[in-house]
Amino acid sequence: MSGSDSQRMRGGQPVFILDEDAERTQGKDARTSNITAGEAIAESVRTTLGPKGMDKMLVSDGGDVVITNDGATILDEMDIEHPAAQMLTEVAESQEESVGDGTTSAAILAGQLLSEAEDFIEDEIHPTTIVEGFSQARDIALEALDEQILDVDIDDDVLTDIARSAMTGKGTGGITAETLAESIVYAVGQVESNGTIHDENIQIVAQPGESSSATEVVDGVIIDEEPLRDDMPRSVDDATVAVIDTDLDTRETEADIEYDVQSADQLDSAIANEQRELRQYADSLADAGVDVVFVTGDIADMTAGFLANDGILAFDSLSSDDADAVLRTTGANRLATVDDIESEDLGQVDSIAVERYGEDELLFVSGTTQADAVTLFVRSGTEHVLDELERAVGDGVDAVIAAAETGGVVPGAGCTEIQLATAVRSAAAGIEGREQLAVEAFADALDSIPRTIAENTGMDPIDALVEVRAANEDGRGGILARAERGTVGDPVEQGVLDPATVKREVLSSATEAATMIVRIDDVITAE
Repeated sequence: MSGSDSQRMRGGQPVFILDEDAERTQGKDARTSNITAGEAIAESVRTTLGPKGMDKMLVSDGGDVVITNDGATILDEMDIEHPAAQMLTEVAESQEESVGDGTTSAAILAGQLLSEAEDFIEDEIHPTTIVEGFSQARDIALEALDEQILDVDIDDDVLTDIARSAMTGKGTGGITAETLAESIVYAVGQVESNGTIHDENIQIVAQPGESSSATEVVDGVIIDEEPLRDDMPRSVDDATVAVIDTDLDTRETEADIEYDVQSADQLDSAIANEQRELRQYADSLADAGVDVVFVTGDIADMTAGFLANDGILAFDSLSSDDADAVLRTTGANRLATVDDIESEDLGQVDSIAVERYGEDELLFVSGTTQADAVTLFVRSGTEHVLDELERAVGDGVDAVIAAAETGGVVPGAGCTEIQLATAVRSAAAGIEGREQLAVEAFADALDSIPRTIAENTGMDPIDALVEVRAANEDGRGGILARAERGTVGDPVEQGVLDPATVKREVLSSATEAATMIVRIDDVITAE
């Protein structure tokens, strides 16, 4: 670092403003470094986009292997150190949290915008001009997106198309995307009430040991729990359920009290009193007609024995999330004590059963009529396929929820991006100054989405882009997967649809990330 970077002269005396070990990169060098890092992030996920996207193998320092083409997972697993690159991964995380899909598209679009900006900076166009042009183009694209929303009823058939489109290209093992999509739409429908989707009531549980065709929808919840004792029942039909938010153990006093036991009779009396207290817990539950009890605290061994003798299935040390899931599923109320249990505080469920899967045991609380809770029970023979299948199902669920909640869907397969690029180019003619160049560059960046899809399907990207543009002049056209290579066709006729809210978030988050990086002209790194 030069002396001028670390100090300034005031009254003939040097004034130090940075530590002498700090590193500083300014101006064009800073922008070039940041833009290159952002482009590298986009390139890392580019080949995963589309129905024929390739997979990435990610290996950790400990040897753990993740095989996926899910953009959010790839960026999350990568060990990224460059601060500008980390900004793009944060954008992907935000995209994932907001709408659950579109992370790869957001990263690719942001990377292409950075590439366009790099050319402008080389031509001495000021970053503020670039940022202003990109922002205007984003607003034009968002307005044009509203015009692309299809005039269709968002029924189960449309939602099935949405889910299938979200999962196409991801590993689903021996089960088809169509079958999974139908299960997802059913699951989302189960947690919809008066137009509101309670997505917290949808659970995805993955368990190895069977082929992916064994994946099913369970009306209820699945919990990683096993009975307290082997002599307790492993299944209960038409079960009455209590959820207790305390310990079923001897009460402890806050005072530090010592007992002076001087005879065997006194000891026997103390033990009898303790047993009576523990017996009372079981008696109270049995008298209330409870078949299954879930306890967030601890259950004493003696209490567990009494419960087993009464034929009550018991689970303790339940997590808060699992307890909430049981409450939602059974309609029970959380109880602070077992004294004076009222019938309205108890829940009902058709079946509670503990099932063994290899060395694991899972508790199924299913067939409920008291609440709308549902679980997608994902199966596969291998861990790697199971992980990717679980991610695919998650993407499908998020896409269906996004479409159902907003009520807007647009053509997929790159068709919408082509239409948006056309609208942005048309509007650019009416923009004065150098901002017009940035607006036109934004349209070129939008073309990178269909161009990448085409390339990943084995098509010539330039020829495909020309053909798709021509198809969209008089109708609709997108890159569709056919056998080993792609082809241009109408995505709506083929049921390739995307939630409009995902596209909207991609435009906003990618532009925000790119403009933020372009505006940085000084990077100071402390050692």
